[in-house]
Amino acid sequence: MIFERKPLDIDKIKVTSGEVHIIKDRCKGCGFCIEYCPRDVLELSEEFNIKGYHPPRVKNPDNCVECHLCEMLCPEFAIYVTKKEDAKVSAR
Repeated sequence: MIFERKPLDIDKIKVTSGEVHIIKDRCKGCGFCIEYCPRDVLELSEEFNIKGYHPPRVKNPDNCVECHLCEMLCPEFAIYVTKKEDAKVSAR
């Protein structure tokens, strides 16, 4: 049995893009959002919040695909993602 692979119609694939928002003073610096982000969007910041922890910061904002994994994993509800209005057609 032979299966043929056909290329996708790349022009019709729409990849959503998100914008990460961090509530710095809620963060306790656990790092779950950084560790489990599939697109390597976040990193630990150098600054301290009011609790004395290092909150995350966005290092690759264009990599976010609005998967919401960071906000689902955050035990303090200190991070959320919104959809960017200018979602582009891409073949990521």
